[in-house]
Amino acid sequence: MRPEYVVHTAQEIIKIRRAAHMTALARDRICSLVHSGMTTKDLDNIAGEVIRSMGGEPAFLNYRGYPGNICISVNDEVVHGIGRHDRFILKGDVVSVDVGIAFEGGIGDTARTVYVGNEEDMPEDVARLLEYTQKSLEAGLTAAHPGGYVQDISRAVEEVAQQAHLGIVREYVGHGCGIRLHEPPDVPNFAQHRKGPKLVPGMVLCVEPMLNLGSHKVYTESDGWTVRTRDGEPSAHFEHMILITENGTEVLTRV
Repeated sequence: MRPEYVVHTAQEIIKIRRAAHMTALARDRICSLVHSGMTTKDLDNIAGEVIRSMGGEPAFLNYRGYPGNICISVNDEVVHGIGRHDRFILKGDVVSVDVGIAFEGGIGDTARTVYVGNEEDMPEDVARLLEYTQKSLEAGLTAAHPGGYVQDISRAVEEVAQQAHLGIVREYVGHGCGIRLHEPPDVPNFAQHRKGPKLVPGMVLCVEPMLNLGSHKVYTESDGWTVRTRDGEPSAHFEHMILITENGTEVLTRV
């Protein structure tokens, strides 16, 4: 029977902290290298070089058959976009960069969405999408505390998304992480009928709202991986790893 959640040991947490910190640094480095004219395969290759230069290994590569070093999702692609030689990143694009790193027994997993071009040129609706997806993440982090429940995180993310009139992707959710890339429990971005597991010290969770400018509805392309919005509207994805401690919540992927 699958456990409801994982509580990590002190030694595991040391490894997880190191991997998460490395992943956060890699995420920011990779995002800073996104530019118009490159292909998503170029970005994926760069990401692999960045990760390996730091001493880590791409945690996504070959995970359940996934073929890329990282996930690169552009515009209406929500998650799990694969780097392609024929997919060019252009000015005005919205690019979600999801990075996972395995390092000395720990796993880090974090994501950020960037706008390609000058921020002052960003369309108002795209600015709202990025701003409130990030705000929904922060709300979820604030709601996570020892003694609370997974439901508290889900409800906090949902409330911000609804205030901004953004579609909340339902098929893909946050999750436990740490020694393996995906561990229980699931961390939905919308309120459930049940509270979910209680948040106890030693739990490590990935909180990761995936919000759409239009409808919440998505579909998976024929490649079996790339998830897109059904209405063609852009999507954004932000993700942090958190550790529940005796005294509160530690954001492991904030640098």
